[in-house]
Amino acid sequence: DLVQDVLLATIMALRKGQLLDRDKLAAFVNGTARNLINNHLRGQAQRPSFEDLREDLAKVDSSNEIEEAERARLVGEALKDMREQDREILQMTLVEGKKPGEIAVALGLTAEVVRTRKLRASKKIAELLEKKMSRR
Repeated sequence: DLVQDVLLATIMALRKGQLLDRDKLAAFVNGTARNLINNHLRGQAQRPSFEDLREDLAKVDSSNEIEEAERARLVGEALKDMREQDREILQMTLVEGKKPGEIAVALGLTAEVVRTRKLRASKKIAELLEKKMSRR
């Protein structure tokens, strides 16, 4: 669930223009993941004692950093494995906030092809993250 939340939060932030430097997408995803994980941990109903929490935080902090780095690496890996045009479609949709019709005109495709390729590319990234992170 957290992986999907990270992907959704990243997409929403990109659409709002909160990513100023496109070259830092992996770091942006990393930060989003860290924030959502921290929010999730804070929101858990049962609170441990202060001593237990302090011990757990030391473990979680290093674990979170490793997981975040791994997520960023996996997203970058998935993007590299995609066809260039699929990467362009994702960038135009998620970063630039363009609609499928606009992207279709820019790339010489139909809007339906753009929607299909965007969906497949997004699913590929989400499935890769889910698969790799569930092995932990």
